[in-house]
Amino acid sequence: MKLTQDGETLAENKVLILYILNKLNEPITNDNLFRLVLCVMDMNYFYFQQFLLDLLEKNYIVCFEQNGKNVYQITENGKTTLNLTNNILPGIIKLKADTGLDSKLKETVNEQAIVAEYTPKNENDYTVTCKIIENNNCIFAISVFAPSRDEAKKIVDNWKENAYSIYPEILNSLNK
Repeated sequence: MKLTQDGETLAENKVLILYILNKLNEPITNDNLFRLVLCVMDMNYFYFQQFLLDLLEKNYIVCFEQNGKNVYQITENGKTTLNLTNNILPGIIKLKADTGLDSKLKETVNEQAIVAEYTPKNENDYTVTCKIIENNNCIFAISVFAPSRDEAKKIVDNWKENAYSIYPEILNSLNK
């Protein structure tokens, strides 16, 4: 796909983004939105970013920070525009979006629920923060020290793989 394609194809791609955001009912990160778009249509990442910028400039979508991440959401202006331009999107693309989004959304919700990251304080000091987020609310957060980057990465990976078994153990220990 070239960005110099006819206006109808460019509009179709923007309408697809609006269509997906409208289906979501809640904000979504840039990466997760791109994954959802890819499950419906093959789109170049850089063109996707340009489409987002265009939609932001026209106030069809908004970008704001939530739980330390930038997220996107459709605006009322975007919903109105989607209603007016919905017929630009071919039926097969809508069908793909409607059927493919459910499984992808479940994956994205699970990915957003477990958060772990590490930040260096200096060469030998790392702070690792592990969280569980449900319905856009942080229900659990813990920060720990790691003496090396490898240890910090190991903690992050372990949390992402085993948070749902580690979390009850921590709660149980705290409640004793």
